[in-house]
Amino acid sequence: MVLRRLKSTLVIAEHDNASLKSITLNAIGAANKIGHEVTCLVIGSNCSKAADQLTKVEGVKKVLVADNAAFEGFLPERLTPLILASHKQFNFTHIIAGASAFGKGLLPRVAAKLDVSPVSDVIGIKDEETFTRTIYAGNAVMTLKVTDAIKVLSVRGTSFEAAKVGGGSGALEKAADGEYKNDLSSFVKQELAKSDRPELTSAKTVISGGRGMKNGDNFKLLYELADLLGAGVGASRAAVDAGFVSNDLQVGQTGKIVAPELYIAVGISGAIQHLAGMKDSKTIVAINKDPEAPIFAVADLGLVADLFKAVPEMTEKVKAMKS
Repeated sequence: MVLRRLKSTLVIAEHDNASLKSITLNAIGAANKIGHEVTCLVIGSNCSKAADQLTKVEGVKKVLVADNAAFEGFLPERLTPLILASHKQFNFTHIIAGASAFGKGLLPRVAAKLDVSPVSDVIGIKDEETFTRTIYAGNAVMTLKVTDAIKVLSVRGTSFEAAKVGGGSGALEKAADGEYKNDLSSFVKQELAKSDRPELTSAKTVISGGRGMKNGDNFKLLYELADLLGAGVGASRAAVDAGFVSNDLQVGQTGKIVAPELYIAVGISGAIQHLAGMKDSKTIVAINKDPEAPIFAVADLGLVADLFKAVPEMTEKVKAMKS
């Protein structure tokens, strides 16, 4: 009789120690499509709350926990050895994380150590070794078959349904030890911008401004409307490069990928790099004074108008509706 080892997928959880990031649930949703047993790895400092949340997620069989002060800041140089040690212990066939800044910084290191080719920004899973991803800034879709024994994937959160929280019964287990201490990097501090507005990647409504805003002060027009709608505020790369707003607001191929119920593009021409980050939005509204702007090609509703007149008018109408 020949015994076969159960195929298993490892999802690397992204969290802030206290709670899971939404993209983790999307990554678990992607892992469930592969059809293997799903194990999640939580690495952090005082991360027991995030680990407990994962045990309740549907489809998660086991939750490995590595809780140590050395993991503060989630440095990829320290997380990678833990992931490798966990793989050595359980022999995972797939290692998955979200295609966020966290995943993009971590998975290439893991793949290099495993001597395999990572597959980035996966948008579809056909079977356990066939995947789809966008290329040429989203203008084409590639289907590829991965023959490596271990598949290392980063998945686009907006392309996969989030796994449901509640009803799960994953078992907690201490992760394998690894030589995670190194002299390559050290965590000093982080400064987080605080805002009452929702995070871009999880907001149901997003209002983004482009070069047409002319300067950073004019973004106040968008902030006022966003606050009335409970929306997140984003920006095109052109607006970020011009110094209008900080780069954490950037939406696009080199920024954040969003797919809200409503996306309002204000003064954005519609470069393909920006479209790659928002074209999966359910409803797209574009406001631009140039009727030939490429953004209108993907917009469900388009308004050819001066944004400095149109946005204040919209704001007043929303105020009137709320009063």
